[in-house]
Amino acid sequence: MKNLERHRADLKALIATADEMRIDLLLQQDAISKDKPAEYEALKKLYSGKFEKNYQKWYSESCALLAQLLPDRLDEFTGYYLANPKRREVTLLNFTLQDWLLGIRASENWRTGKKFFEDLPIASSKFTSQKGILESAERRFESSLFDIQQLLRADLFDSELEAAKELLKHKFLRGSGAIAGVVLEKHLSAVCSAHQIVLKKTHPTISTFNDALKDAAVIDIPTWRFIQHLGDLRNLCDHGKAKEPSEAEIADLIDGTAKITKTVA
Repeated sequence: MKNLERHRADLKALIATADEMRIDLLLQQDAISKDKPAEYEALKKLYSGKFEKNYQKWYSESCALLAQLLPDRLDEFTGYYLANPKRREVTLLNFTLQDWLLGIRASENWRTGKKFFEDLPIASSKFTSQKGILESAERRFESSLFDIQQLLRADLFDSELEAAKELLKHKFLRGSGAIAGVVLEKHLSAVCSAHQIVLKKTHPTISTFNDALKDAAVIDIPTWRFIQHLGDLRNLCDHGKAKEPSEAEIADLIDGTAKITKTVA
């Protein structure tokens, strides 16, 4: 359960950081009452600058977590940040958090001297929406519909890869590579099942799963080639092979398998 608890702790920390950044945005909008000057100054001292200082790190970590916990909301989350590179001008409808952080602001009407739209409230609103998506991910932890199978499987894979590393350390190369190969095969099988990919072969292999994921556009060509390479390293561990795998090759297999289990879902 350690992955589940780690994700829960990471999510709580991200939401707490979002709360602090939200206060900074409210201060920038003069949306916090100044009726109590001492309290207002204390808030400014604690939270001024939090948004611009913390956003990029917060955004990257939030994307990584949402990819695991709430992948169906990830595009929506990134959409509030990323600007369309094909747009011809910045408008009320396409202004994003990326614009705000790059220092892009609404242009002014040369006749009135007023902005065509209020950019800070839009940035604040989009950040609030991102924060809401994170909070909805937190609520999934409390829901009986939340599928923790993937997180539990990740714990198991981590343990098996640790065992493979231990065997490698003691020069049991084929055994180490075989364990890593099994982990890779089981993970690819689970990903195929998650995407409801039907396999024709009765006894599929790493290559079978890899080709199926590529054909279904779950993975791109570079990832397919990387997994193909890992499958070749796994095949070196078969006892019938004349060539003995090297320590470097088995280390690459273990590290590559760990990468795939964390990035292909």
